[in-house]
Amino acid sequence: MKIVVDTENGVAPWRQVHDQVIRAVTAGALPEGARLPPIRQLARDLGLASGTVARAYRELEAAGWVATARARGTVVTMPSGRPDRSALLAAAAAEFAAQASDLGADLHTALEAVRAAYPS
Repeated sequence: MKIVVDTENGVAPWRQVHDQVIRAVTAGALPEGARLPPIRQLARDLGLASGTVARAYRELEAAGWVATARARGTVVTMPSGRPDRSALLAAAAAEFAAQASDLGADLHTALEAVRAAYPS
């Protein structure tokens, strides 16, 4: 799994890490039981503060995507089978809504962006 953080795109770095982990899990690139890099290592690799990566991991754990145990580190807990389409759509919508909100877009503007991007 490769995580890339773009500090110029307007989305909080912790959110970018969070969203990329979820995408990797739902795409099957991170199966159940896969270990995520330690917080300090990932922070160093990405040039971020440890607290930024820690927040992403806390949010992932709160949502049930990962579990953290001192001896095992942080591991993916989602079932290895791909979620159904409605679950994937709901996750994508939640990610988009959070990013749109982070950018200060109102609901109307966010919906227009979806309409413009949706393939005909």
